[in-house]
Amino acid sequence: PKTDIVFLKVHKSASSTVMNILFRFGERHNLTFAFPLGGGYQLYYPHHFLATFVQGFSPRSPRRFNILCHHMRFLQPEVQKVVPSSAIYFSILRNPVQLMESSFVYYKGASAFSRVRSLEEFLSQPYRYYNPASGDRHYARNLMTFDFGFNPDAEVSPERVQLMLKAIEASFDFLLISEYFDESMVLLKERLCWDLDSVVSFPLNSRDSSTKSPLPDSVVEKLKAWNRLDWEIYTHFNRTFWERIDRDIGRERMRWEVKALRERQAELARTCLQGTGSVAPKDIKDSSLRPLQHGGARILGYNLKQGLDRELERTCRRLVTPELQYSSLLYKKQFPPQPP
Repeated sequence: PKTDIVFLKVHKSASSTVMNILFRFGERHNLTFAFPLGGGYQLYYPHHFLATFVQGFSPRSPRRFNILCHHMRFLQPEVQKVVPSSAIYFSILRNPVQLMESSFVYYKGASAFSRVRSLEEFLSQPYRYYNPASGDRHYARNLMTFDFGFNPDAEVSPERVQLMLKAIEASFDFLLISEYFDESMVLLKERLCWDLDSVVSFPLNSRDSSTKSPLPDSVVEKLKAWNRLDWEIYTHFNRTFWERIDRDIGRERMRWEVKALRERQAELARTCLQGTGSVAPKDIKDSSLRPLQHGGARILGYNLKQGLDRELERTCRRLVTPELQYSSLLYKKQFPPQPP
């Protein structure tokens, strides 16, 4: 199994669920994580990543970490200073239309969104609300482009798009697609030589459907145009994702693998969870399993069955522990607090 991994955690793209998979694998195999200084949750995002943002990094010591997966704005020469040269790099993308709809609800407090009632209102005159100079502009335009380290306000010329796609291809071994999450997990398992249980997951940091609304076609087209760089990244890597599956796995085997993954997840859900799945934040009984609520979104969580034996309870709990709580737990394990 591959144990040296860089995961670029792109916002609002099922990346918290992928992070949980990496946390569980790392914890089980006693791997080290490149944590933000002081145990924070982001590597000084939205600044471009620097090796000095990592707890325990020193330019004088050759120490390397196995897994880098917290939110960062990608800058490969700096990333290379904190992970082994053999590390596998990957990320996950989401359709920019749904990505921006999610971003609008989640980052309602961002300067570009705070004065509008709806996404339609924003898109009717985006430059009335969007300021390219504001520090949180990236939440409102080409968020994936920004996370990959590029300028979200760059002009969209074929040459520029090609350069950007080539740069991403040069840095990353593969990119997953959140709309095909199960297929993505099978591909991840193959590329990392992991077993099925290592990529089983329950959706984390997902939003209650009551805050989701379907977008009219006219808005969809405006969203694509406004996020044109993201759209170019997404369509290109969505295509190469399926090309890779056809080449390395084949559709027939992929169907069979996805079926096995879903059956295992259903089995774990029956074993671990009360009720049929995720519940609203107010209905989560164990406060340590309550995810952070943000913006106008209602982030769902889970209740575990009572009376599970110790080993099983631990497995189940890890599957549903929200990102911030899990990150804190692993940080304390890796950097135990010094006795006074």
